[in-house]
Amino acid sequence: MVSRLGVRIPRELPAARLKSLAQRAEQEGLDEVWIVEDCFYAGGIATASAVLAATEKITLGIGIMPAVARNPAIAAMEIAAMAELYPGRLIAGFGHGVPSWMRQIDAWPKSALAAFEETLTVIRRLLAGERVSFEGKHVRLDEVELEFPPALPPKLVAGVRGPKSLAAAGRVADGTLLAEPATPEYVRATRDLIGVEGHSIAAYNWLALDADQDRARERARSDVASAIGPNSGPALEPLDFGAELLAEVKAATDRQDLARRLRPEWIDRLSISGPLDRCVEQIRALYAAGTESVILLPLLGEPEEESFAAAGRIASALRG
Repeated sequence: MVSRLGVRIPRELPAARLKSLAQRAEQEGLDEVWIVEDCFYAGGIATASAVLAATEKITLGIGIMPAVARNPAIAAMEIAAMAELYPGRLIAGFGHGVPSWMRQIDAWPKSALAAFEETLTVIRRLLAGERVSFEGKHVRLDEVELEFPPALPPKLVAGVRGPKSLAAAGRVADGTLLAEPATPEYVRATRDLIGVEGHSIAAYNWLALDADQDRARERARSDVASAIGPNSGPALEPLDFGAELLAEVKAATDRQDLARRLRPEWIDRLSISGPLDRCVEQIRALYAAGTESVILLPLLGEPEEESFAAAGRIASALRG
């Protein structure tokens, strides 16, 4: 299995900063740089194209686009153009979309699972150069065929976590992207649910590289708290402390209260944090659990360039 390391550019940054940060990621020797399409920040297709144009060889991942936000034929056209211009450098991620956001734009479907599976099914077929007619619960196409299908179709990954959605991901996607915090236990549980040989796993997690473990832990505390909530069961239940943590999530009055409730040893397990050798050990544990790509997230409010440099140090250490 290939072991890759990347970084994610925060959604909170203006689009004008994406190119220089992607170039920094490439300069640091990282394999991948990921962007986010969340409502109502910068659009994933436009920013992905800009990052690919500004870099030379680094792989760009879009993680993730809401499957229902675009007509799948139009999405396939956009992806095909990028894949043809930058062959072998694109990973296109799709998920259900946050329900509240999709309702804001009147795009939430009657069946999110059907919409997700049908969308990825037809996008995959269109990118493969097929002429597609399809009549589903959500997607309807009549003799659609791309004029310029890519010579090398890009990898399609699913950003989902429920059992039924993971089963669908195994049927229609090349891989699955796990949201932060992704632990080895979560990776193994996900692999068991998908049950498809050759299906790749990419994992997001916060990075706090610091010679002082206590300081690293406190740096990561609020970010870890911000990433977990009542819907985090699939990620937390496989952990030996998952039930306790979920009880604290339920009892917390807000994110700040949850951050205060997080035990030190929990933060150590839910982030890539501490001295260099410990961070390397944690990432190797993710690889051993079946992760193909580990994507490191800068802590909110900290300089992204410093986080990318830290990721570069880890990449060098992993290579030995």
